[in-house]
Amino acid sequence: MDAEPRITVLPGGDDPPGPPRGLDGEDGGRARLSKRAVVDRALKLADTDGLDALTIRKLAQDLGVTPMALYWHFRSKDDLLEGMAEQVWGEIDVHVDPSVPWWTQLQGRLESLIRVLRAHPSAPQLLLEHEKRNEAALRATEAALEILLGAGFDPVHAAEIARSTLWTGITLVMSEAGYRPELSDEERAEWQRRNQVELAMLPAAKYPHLVRCAAPMADCDPDFHYRLGVEMFIAGVRAMAERERGS
Repeated sequence: MDAEPRITVLPGGDDPPGPPRGLDGEDGGRARLSKRAVVDRALKLADTDGLDALTIRKLAQDLGVTPMALYWHFRSKDDLLEGMAEQVWGEIDVHVDPSVPWWTQLQGRLESLIRVLRAHPSAPQLLLEHEKRNEAALRATEAALEILLGAGFDPVHAAEIARSTLWTGITLVMSEAGYRPELSDEERAEWQRRNQVELAMLPAAKYPHLVRCAAPMADCDPDFHYRLGVEMFIAGVRAMAERERGS
């Protein structure tokens, strides 16, 4: 009978040199528990059960190790959350294509941010509550500032618009009709249905516009929601740039 695979904990840092191996990678019958593997699994748990439900003990149980094993990589839950936030930041595309107009470059960064936030239901809360200046966050901010300064904005306006780009992405995701990360798809659909019924049943004489818009207020096409939100933001920034050039 083959020996039971053992978990080898590597103290601190990322994977050692050589082919990257996650939790399920094997090396001579032993599976490596890398820092990246811990963060990836933590994100999956947080995306499924909610960020508040994530604990070191629950994560360790899911990984099949003792809680103490995780402390080789993360000193506390806050330290783990910071690592998760950095992972989210690192998934944002920071590539800037100088061959396209600056507003198209900025739009691309905003759309990439939105894709990452939508892929991780826990990400909006994670970035709101754990906004530390990790390397990945600094790279994303640097890319946004490069675009805005290159467009002719002064440092004050560039910094404010860069911050607003982040907040716009978070706001669009959290304002999507039916945004309830803690609910299953079926539960979310039922919640939206009830919300629509409640709006439609309001006194029409008092709330004629809410009654008329009950369906799109309770639910909407996500593609339309994000496209319109991005277009409004980029149009506003472009209008500001034109105004600054004309002043």
